[in-house]
Amino acid sequence: MSHSERKADHIRINLEEDVDFHRLSSGFENFHFVHQALPEMDLAEVDTGSTLFGKRLAAPILVSSMTGGTSKAGLINQRLAEAVQERGLALGVGSQRAALEDPAAAASFAVRGYAPDALIFANLGAVQFNYGYGVDECRRAVDMVEADALILHLNPLQEVLQPEGDTNWRGLLPKIESVCRTLGVPVIAKEVGWGISAATARQLMDAGVSAIDVAGAGGTSWSEVEKHRAPNERLRRLAGAFREWGIPTAASLAQVVSARQAAASHIPIFASGGIRNGQEIAKAVALGADLVGLAGPFLKRVMDSTRAVVEEMEILEAEMRIAMFAAGAIDLAALRVPGVLVPAGELYV
Repeated sequence: MSHSERKADHIRINLEEDVDFHRLSSGFENFHFVHQALPEMDLAEVDTGSTLFGKRLAAPILVSSMTGGTSKAGLINQRLAEAVQERGLALGVGSQRAALEDPAAAASFAVRGYAPDALIFANLGAVQFNYGYGVDECRRAVDMVEADALILHLNPLQEVLQPEGDTNWRGLLPKIESVCRTLGVPVIAKEVGWGISAATARQLMDAGVSAIDVAGAGGTSWSEVEKHRAPNERLRRLAGAFREWGIPTAASLAQVVSARQAAASHIPIFASGGIRNGQEIAKAVALGADLVGLAGPFLKRVMDSTRAVVEEMEILEAEMRIAMFAAGAIDLAALRVPGVLVPAGELYV
């Protein structure tokens, strides 16, 4: 099966099958904002804006990497790009390996024309550095989408559960470090849905990455996606055994924030994985995230139209703004003040 066919499978399965975690959650339900009955502000004063990699965002929302490499994926990426341009948000494209191997697939990633002002991230799998890729392929990926930064995604569990997966993950850190040193644009290390630990975060920071996306557990279980693609019962059983694997997003975020503090680093941290509404976006920011990624809510709306995606973004932004207002936080910095967001148990003290 070609890389493009695999990506088409992923879109279909995510839209048609139940591939969410069932028992493991993102963990944000374990935290609550302390309601302020006298917020002492006008809702219109609440500022959700932020700046990342030199670009101003209306809200710290990232349309997380989803797809590319097929004509259907090209339409999805076009609509997502049009929406982030209108709303002033950020966009990550899906893995560009298909387009590097087949130039005809590159058109499905050509989003800059639809989003001339947006913060856009290119995307390649880090494991490809063990299969012939290097900084030249990274530059081609960045140039292909005229990106502001490059995501290197980390998906070891997904790869070993695929019949065509790449399973040699030895010695990648020095190669990631070389790319960070020579590429010329920021490099973001991103899991795909099982989280990043404090120890891994420290290794990535030492390697020189410019940001880390924890992409924790609690949303789409990619092992479950691969179970639906599995060609035989053995692989279906193996994939099914890992449905509840991973570090919940809130826990992974806390670990990576702790690692950043221990390293006296200031690199941005992104939170994604099972985040479904504006309150959870605000919670992620309160816990230390500089950018918050969502995919599922947008994928379900993008099949309708660009307008449907814009409407979803408007709802998420409104939910976030109202949560900030009711918590007494006038801007993102105020969300992070101790006592604004507390573990659920502290509400009963």
